[in-house]
Amino acid sequence: MDVGELLSKALSHKADKSSSKNPSIKRKSDAAYENGDYDKRRREEPKGITDEEREKILEMLDNEPETEALDETNLKKMLLNFEKRVYKNQEQRIKYPDLPEKFMDSEIEVNEIIQQMHVIATAPDLYHILVDLNTVQSLLQLLAHENTDILYKIKTLIQSCCVTVVDLIQELTDVDTLNESEEGATAVVDSLLEKQVVAILVQNLERLDENNKEEADGVHNTLSIIENVTEFRPECCTEAAQQGLMVWLLKRIKSKIPFDANKLYASEILAIILQNSDENRLLIGEYDGIDVLLQQLASYKRNDPSNKEELEYMENLFDSMCSCLMRTENRAKFLRGEGLQLMNLMLREKKLSRNSAIKVLNHAMSGPEGADNSQKFVDILGLRTIFPLFMKTPKQAKAGPSSEELEEHITSIVASMMKNCQATQRQRLVNKYTENDHEKVERLLELHFKYLDKVRTVDDQIEREKQRMKNRGEEIEDDDEFYIRRLEAGLFTLQLVDYIMLEICATGPSSVKQRVMQILNMRGGSIKSIRSIMREYAGNIGDAKDPEAKEQEQDRILQLVDKF
Repeated sequence: MDVGELLSKALSHKADKSSSKNPSIKRKSDAAYENGDYDKRRREEPKGITDEEREKILEMLDNEPETEALDETNLKKMLLNFEKRVYKNQEQRIKYPDLPEKFMDSEIEVNEIIQQMHVIATAPDLYHILVDLNTVQSLLQLLAHENTDILYKIKTLIQSCCVTVVDLIQELTDVDTLNESEEGATAVVDSLLEKQVVAILVQNLERLDENNKEEADGVHNTLSIIENVTEFRPECCTEAAQQGLMVWLLKRIKSKIPFDANKLYASEILAIILQNSDENRLLIGEYDGIDVLLQQLASYKRNDPSNKEELEYMENLFDSMCSCLMRTENRAKFLRGEGLQLMNLMLREKKLSRNSAIKVLNHAMSGPEGADNSQKFVDILGLRTIFPLFMKTPKQAKAGPSSEELEEHITSIVASMMKNCQATQRQRLVNKYTENDHEKVERLLELHFKYLDKVRTVDDQIEREKQRMKNRGEEIEDDDEFYIRRLEAGLFTLQLVDYIMLEICATGPSSVKQRVMQILNMRGGSIKSIRSIMREYAGNIGDAKDPEAKEQEQDRILQLVDKF
């Protein structure tokens, strides 16, 4: 037994503790992969080495010749050797197209040199040489290895070679490594994108069999490459989706195989490419992706995820849905797909999905584009589920929005219905504020004072900061930054609460306004303060896509202020 075999045995024993190849931080989905449905494989792993074997390893390591440090000259020699082996393999493939056993040895040689090339990831400042010598192109060509109608043994070897290439590219594109050398990172990532790396990777994904542990690892590493590249170049998300990635992700998510780390990772990538690209939000709607997401989320209306990895998967689906609903076209698909009914059921069932369902409803009903969904939500008796949550904000779950974010989402849903509902639906909504001796009006005022205090606190902090800046002779130029801080501290929720207050006072029964004034007087509230908040809201509201709608909304708010 040589040192390589002994080391392999030792390293396989430590495989669960650390990766011998990749020093990057372990992902949550990696943990899921190791702790998922692979207990049987773990039981079959070799046991620990003996003392005798350990001593032999140490002795052999002492006798191993020192390897040369990787510099430009050594790298070029390695890449030249790689190209020679690839050329030899291609030559034999052409010469013996029907005798794959003839090029089996050359496949092994290519695989071996690719394994050696992992050392390149330790020198990102030399990445430009990979581009200069066209090595990136050669690596991607290896991923396109044809292996149909080949003897099983050869086919397995070729798939192993493809997985090895994926593993190498994943290590080369690791974000931590890329950040070490911006010039080298830019060169290799731009070269990969220029050669349509995502399209090639997706084609390779279609050939991988995830029932095979090595190939399942290959799928995981492929998704890691895509994540690394999109994180380094977010603008490439649209092109990646159009190169087949969107179709593959939707197919993988809706597959009937048991939940595993790759399904989790696919949901993460889907959420990323939707978050970064409006074109992708339109594209997923064209691929019936709204229905796919709704079908997958339906599993959680009465059942909670079985573990934290599946919980993360569920949240990724909700995040993807929220991104999709930023497109008007997808809101119509959401409505036709009975997404409102599903979210309403989740609100009633009080499972872990409830809080994220609230967030989705907010995205579906906000703005003028949410008018149809707002009307329909009243029709399906959604008022019976949303107002109990308005009266008592749900606690933060293991995942999803915080309590204050939930309060904002719920208030925003109610405000959207006030803006969008017409005729009988609006009357049913307004009547809610007279029930049980105007208890919802009291809750509205309770939220008003709660968030008014928060805003006053942050206003005081901002004033002190501005004074310190003046004392240092600094100019205060960016008021927008301070306004955003105020919004995040609670101003946005306060604006929504006060908007609802003005609406029900203007259009509801007279008893509603009487109760509002009564509570304001009891608690020392100020009508002037509410008017000021709403004028500021009107001044900052806007829709860059529709200036006319912006002007109408501003006029509506100012009219309510005048009536109050």
